[in-house]
Amino acid sequence: FGWDQRNPEPRSTREGNLLVGWGMATGCWDASMQKTAAKASITADGKLTVSSATNDIGTGTYTIMTQIAAQTLGLPMADVTAVLGDTTLPAAPVQGGSWTAASTGSAVQAVCQELGKKLLKLAQKMDNSPLAGTDFEDVQFADGHIRANEDITRTVAIAEVLATSGEATVEADSSAEPNPLTMMKYSMHSHNAAFVEVKVDEDLGTIHVTRVVNAVAAGRILNPKTARSQVLGGTVWGIGMALMEESFLDNNFGRYMNHNYAEYHVPVNADIHKIDVILVEEEDDHVNPLGVKGIGEIGMLGVAAAVANAVYHATGKRVRDLPLTIDKLL
Repeated sequence: FGWDQRNPEPRSTREGNLLVGWGMATGCWDASMQKTAAKASITADGKLTVSSATNDIGTGTYTIMTQIAAQTLGLPMADVTAVLGDTTLPAAPVQGGSWTAASTGSAVQAVCQELGKKLLKLAQKMDNSPLAGTDFEDVQFADGHIRANEDITRTVAIAEVLATSGEATVEADSSAEPNPLTMMKYSMHSHNAAFVEVKVDEDLGTIHVTRVVNAVAAGRILNPKTARSQVLGGTVWGIGMALMEESFLDNNFGRYMNHNYAEYHVPVNADIHKIDVILVEEEDDHVNPLGVKGIGEIGMLGVAAAVANAVYHATGKRVRDLPLTIDKLL
């Protein structure tokens, strides 16, 4: 961002009639996990299905469920199908609270490990099995095969295991939940730091957020593309909170007067400029089996405060009542 080049004096930087300000703020969000169940089944043709009753509101849950299942059992992602969003499926919490990746992801990993144990037992029943006497902890699932860790030439193809077993489908059920002792011992959070540049028209009081750098530490990043998308959305959300979003209540009737997108203002493409996302990967062995932390809401935190700090740096006016509308600067 170039923070070390910042002159801290308010109103010290200009571009013509525009006052330029830089501000930053930080945030933290609970790294939560909820009890979640999942089911996995693999058919004789090697196609794996994993299911759980949570939902995907656009965060990429389908994608990470597929990734985790494929990685755990060493299968191509094209051979894995994620099913969710139905109450007939294994019980899971609603998507929210930044807990879905930790909760459903851990359950998917657990159920795929249970399925892997069943596949290993079937492999050991094969004639002259190269995996006879091998414990589950001593094998790996990779490239569609089960292999011994100490000698990867001792290997059996999963498709061969299924064909030899005569089973049309092999299924497993499992669940994952937070460890209460760990929760009592450790404080678990994701963190971010947002750096913002604003340009304020000195005559009109209009504010434009021209640049944002948002650095987020959220444990293991399962998918950099979807994680970055979450932080981008959170950053835009924070800009809206800082500059536009406000509800007006009719005190006589107890009704909101601007409960529509014509009058409740949110950012549009023209309001959003350069946003850089930095994913600070960290290892956390305590937070959950996957080491992931929620990223759906942490991206918003600190952004509105950083905008307010940047406006103060630009104008010398400290506004503590959001949104930062023109009338509060003139």
